Amino acid sequence: MAKNQDNIIRTEYSEIMQKSYIDYAMSVIIARALPDVRDGLKPVQRRTLYDMYELGIRYDRPYRKCARIVGDTMGKYHPHGDSSIYEALVVMAQEFKKGQPLVDGHGNFGSIEGDGAAAMRYTEARLQKITQEVYLGDLDKNVVDFVSNFDETEKEPEVLPVRVPNLLVNGADGIAVGMATSIPPHNLGEVLDGVIAYMKNNEITTEELMQYIKGPDFPTGGIVVNKDDLLSIYESGTGKIRIRGKVEVEKGKNGKSLLVITEIPYTMIGANIGKFLNDVAALSETKKTTDIADISNQSSKEGIRIVLELKKGADIENLKNMLYKKTRLEDTFGVNMLAVAQGRPETLGLKQIIEHHVDFQFEVATRKYSSLLKKEKENQEIQEGLIQACDVIDLIIEILRGSKSREQVKNCLISGMTEGIRFKTKTSERQAKKLRFTERQAGAILDMRLYKLIGLEMETLMAEHAETLKKIARYEDILNHYDSMAEVIITELKQIKKEYARDRRTAVENAAEAVYEEKKIEETEVVFLMDRFGYVRTIDKGTYERNKETADSENKYVFSCMNTDKICLFTDSGRMHLVKVLDLPYGKLRDKGTPVDNVSNYDSSTEQLVFVGAQTALKCAKICFATAKGMVKLVDGAEFDVAKRTIVATKLSEGDKVVLVQNADPMEYMVLQTKKGFFLKFLKEEIPEKKKNALGVRGIRMDDKDELSHAYMLESRTDYEIVYKEKQMILNKLKLAKRDTKGTKVRV
Repeated sequence: MAKNQDNIIRTEYSEIMQKSYIDYAMSVIIARALPDVRDGLKPVQRRTLYDMYELGIRYDRPYRKCARIVGDTMGKYHPHGDSSIYEALVVMAQEFKKGQPLVDGHGNFGSIEGDGAAAMRYTEARLQKITQEVYLGDLDKNVVDFVSNFDETEKEPEVLPVRVPNLLVNGADGIAVGMATSIPPHNLGEVLDGVIAYMKNNEITTEELMQYIKGPDFPTGGIVVNKDDLLSIYESGTGKIRIRGKVEVEKGKNGKSLLVITEIPYTMIGANIGKFLNDVAALSETKKTTDIADISNQSSKEGIRIVLELKKGADIENLKNMLYKKTRLEDTFGVNMLAVAQGRPETLGLKQIIEHHVDFQFEVATRKYSSLLKKEKENQEIQEGLIQACDVIDLIIEILRGSKSREQVKNCLISGMTEGIRFKTKTSERQAKKLRFTERQAGAILDMRLYKLIGLEMETLMAEHAETLKKIARYEDILNHYDSMAEVIITELKQIKKEYARDRRTAVENAAEAVYEEKKIEETEVVFLMDRFGYVRTIDKGTYERNKETADSENKYVFSCMNTDKICLFTDSGRMHLVKVLDLPYGKLRDKGTPVDNVSNYDSSTEQLVFVGAQTALKCAKICFATAKGMVKLVDGAEFDVAKRTIVATKLSEGDKVVLVQNADPMEYMVLQTKKGFFLKFLKEEIPEKKKNALGVRGIRMDDKDELSHAYMLESRTDYEIVYKEKQMILNKLKLAKRDTKGTKVRV
């Protein structure tokens, strides 16, 4: 039986992986994530706009369902899932994201506060007028190359013939493989002025261009506060732009002032508005500022309006600076002007982007006027043929009457072939043999209607011919002279600016860095309370002294600390969580407080509290640890003088947990109690001091099925009673033994 001879190619697996990954990366970079420098669009945006153009969803026609647009785009041009197409469509319709929206959306297309758009089956869309005229105009004039779609059943434009530098006007953002782009939007009118200035002087510098393009122009307004950094950003294509929201002071009721935020940084769009409100509320709750009486979000379709009602005598300037410093009212926009130029990703400066755009405009204009010239020359040919035909119309009629077929007439008109045609006279036949019309002229003559022979129609034909000759001369002048073509492009740009430009929204200036004086917290002594349910709070020391008995009986942990201190929460999992005293609610004895889970990283569902203490007191002490497997050690409290909210307080072996954490300084003895009823009392001196990341030493010998249930530290000359098997037991009376022995089984 013959075996199939397979072609087996032997190669390194790593080489195959490398090649495959590079192919994938380039596909993401070029075909999905990065915009093309020529039209400033990603493939998904380009395909969606072209599909709307093909479907005839123009600005002056009714809206069409977004689901129809998305489905058609996915089926014909973009086989990457409907969500990415709809998301691109939505963003192109959102005025607060795009400097120049390209889609006219009808329905719920989301909000500046982060609300998502309605499902595509509910929303409708159509092209904006600027998109149709400036982005998709002239597609029928062979101005760009068309390529096959993914399954080679349709043709799509490689790039759209956009007549403005869309990469600057609308900006771009996208994450590819190993690279990302982030380009801020700019003012349309300013960008067009910059393009015109470059076309008039190719040697113009970036600094001179910035006399026209002042800086980014975000749709949300705001203030760019690092004007001096813009030159280096625009030269290199990378850098950081600092943006602030616009804050106004208004008079409120009862002589109070209102701080009103009317414009926000572009980076605050979406969920960050809610975060800003929470951050401002947190500044008040943590007493970082006491100037804010109330905060409300009064934003609507008319625009952003976030109102902070201030208390009387508030330091307005200091509060504004605090908001800039502590919240996203001042934020950074990272610029990385990366785009696909000549088929490869490249970081471009401002002038380079304009250079690429102008080169593209000349290419588009050359193809456009070449196409128009070709069409006019065809018209000239036909018009001249018709004019010539009118001079010999009687002969042509004679040829028509004497011929048997259209083809016979056509051959006669083109090459003077008279065979098979009956003429009235030999003179007519001789004249017919001299006819030399072109094929296009012959076709036009045969299609001509008799009414064209009327005198007025002939005059119209002559006028059309004269106009055609003028157009041909103009188009040839444009194609043959750089200045003429530049003049045409500049005229178009001025017309676009006149019709679509709007005033700048974002101010550009140099502003001093926000500096504020943080009010110093008056250091006072408070009493920390935690009840058995894990609710925490602090109260005034005087209040505690007056209600000492009640406070001690109702709470599990009670101790004094400073309000500037931190509370250490040790858990059975061997971790320590920190919480600032200032983050705890301060109030009356009967106040409920807040769950400790809410103010720290401690999670009561996965771990149990073993000990709670003030950091300042613990850092000067020796802390004793005991675990379920009988390991004990002392740790210097200074090791817990940390700033991190959560640290590992002690090392544990697998399956072990912490049973005891305690300040060992005033203690003299340690007592270990196992589940099987063994007790061992020994001197604290026998416990060695270790680092917090050490396991410790064995405190008591136990069999494999036993484990430590309790551990106690005892002071000398103080009786310590516990309840063991429902009977009182005094631990001090236990016989003193040595550490690492089995202990004594107590029978009660």
